[in-house]
Amino acid sequence: MTSTSKLFSLATGILMLAGASVAHAAGDATKGNGVFQSQCAMCHGVTVGANGIGPSLAGIYGKPAASVAAGYEYSPALKGANLTWNDATLDKFLAAPQGAVPGTKMPYAGLPDAADRADVIAYLATLTGK
Repeated sequence: MTSTSKLFSLATGILMLAGASVAHAAGDATKGNGVFQSQCAMCHGVTVGANGIGPSLAGIYGKPAASVAAGYEYSPALKGANLTWNDATLDKFLAAPQGAVPGTKMPYAGLPDAADRADVIAYLATLTGK
């Protein structure tokens, strides 16, 4: 393989990875609200201080895990996970919470559909935490 074709292969790979990470950001927040209401709202609130069985998710996007919902008792596993909630970490966690953070208190089995996860992530990104 020539150095030019190696460079082309590397550039193609980088573009493919960039496209994959953008896919989550391209989710539909309106659809995500609907998925959230059917899958998440029974445990999670979306306004500051609206902790339930799970913590409020107001303002979590872009923040360190286990840092936003004042008064909620996060699991030691989530506190020690050293995650910042972004497209990639939320996608992995929503797909399989126990796989992403073994020992988390979240008993949810996961959201298997990638499009639903992208939509929920887009919705969560709209929650300002104010």
